Amino acid sequence: MRNILHGIAVLGICLPLAAPAFGQSQTIGDPPEASNMQLVGYNDLQARSAYQPTIHRQGDRYIAYIGHHGGTDAIPNPVNPLNGKAEPNGTSIVDVTDPAHPRYLAHIPGMPGTYESGGAQMARVCDGSQLPKGDKSAVYLLRAEGQDAHEIYNVADPEHPKLITRLPGLADTHKNFWECDTGIAYLVSGVKDWRVRRMTEVYDLSDPAHPVKIRDFGLPGQEPGATGVVPTELHGGISLGPKANRVYFGYGTNKGGMMQIVDRDKLLHGPAAPTADNLRYPEISHMFLSSMNGAHTTFPIPHMKIEEFKNDKDGGYRDIMVIVDEAILNECNEARQMVWIADITVETRPMVISSYTAKEASGNFCQRGGRFGSHSSSEAMDPVYYGKLVFITFFNAGVRALDIRDPYHPKEVGYFIPSITANTDKRCVDVDGKPRCKVAIQSNNVDYDDRGYIYVVDRANTGMSILALTGEARAAAGLK
Repeated sequence: MRNILHGIAVLGICLPLAAPAFGQSQTIGDPPEASNMQLVGYNDLQARSAYQPTIHRQGDRYIAYIGHHGGTDAIPNPVNPLNGKAEPNGTSIVDVTDPAHPRYLAHIPGMPGTYESGGAQMARVCDGSQLPKGDKSAVYLLRAEGQDAHEIYNVADPEHPKLITRLPGLADTHKNFWECDTGIAYLVSGVKDWRVRRMTEVYDLSDPAHPVKIRDFGLPGQEPGATGVVPTELHGGISLGPKANRVYFGYGTNKGGMMQIVDRDKLLHGPAAPTADNLRYPEISHMFLSSMNGAHTTFPIPHMKIEEFKNDKDGGYRDIMVIVDEAILNECNEARQMVWIADITVETRPMVISSYTAKEASGNFCQRGGRFGSHSSSEAMDPVYYGKLVFITFFNAGVRALDIRDPYHPKEVGYFIPSITANTDKRCVDVDGKPRCKVAIQSNNVDYDDRGYIYVVDRANTGMSILALTGEARAAAGLK
């Protein structure tokens, strides 16, 4: 593994660890606010609102694929400087092989529309050499396109992506998951006649040029023809593949959430007709969250060794679930959205064992503007951080590094709040019938690569920051 701190020194980057007026609203020119996390590189992503970064190693290159929300009312179609054309927000492709000098390679336009109604929010990538029936020379990008479709591109030449497949006729496509070793994909979609905005379409994408639909899946009561109260909609799922035989789904966003544990084999091979009984069949258990909280991300960490329990006869290893809510209202006009850590070792009786939130008073975050509260966790499972640290985005509180080696007592060991720029968009609330608007960082999603670099992107058009750990956070990860 590359020595990240040595790389920073060689590149001559020296940045302050905290803004002089920490806790106050940021202004252009302020340095980033940080503790035990340091800026390595930056790209403005053409001033497009960013959602999901996926970092993929392609040969001797590292390529970042970033999904975008739709544009804003003021600028629905930002100009792509590579070709001089105004394009709807879609997917940015950035070479991050040298993280200090990321290089923008291509933009694939998404669906026209603003905010959630346009763009191409989700990006997942699999090598054709890994997919069972893929073109061995290909690299495949799976993306959700606005409110309309899912698409697959060949990005083996990332400067020149080529469309392979389009799955049209959908609505509210969002946070997909793709198993590269099997090709099974869990596509978040809205499907005609279902009673919710988002549920799961399960596809076999082992041959991306010839998709095969396996089934639709959701909660009983969401299916076509059901009556009564409609259970809360899906946000996304994460699979551990055929060996673990588990898929974990998160429902709800900022209220009425639920974490669901599903038997993968039963999901794929059980009866597919969308009846209440068939939807119950794959479920092992579920755990309701408070009516005030949701489940944006359900991130599993199985078989964690718990140091405190090492001398106990049983329970020295535990299956852990990190559940992250999503804040959706500006300036704290809702209950606090945060992180809940659950012990799911006894799958039929999952239980919350701890929680975490960034401290509001540490940065006066409710007054800064925009959203404050959790949004999502990193989803990479590379051993550089897996089971040791998770990175949680907290909108105007940036990204937080959370030490979970003792999941019963998680500990914040670092944070990074990017500097605002001239591109950073305002966020407004209604005050006595008039809008009050403030410019604020809105760190949206985060991921990391196998070198240990951390990538955080901004919902308010500020771009992508590439980070490295220092100090206590670096020590917690076991890095030299």
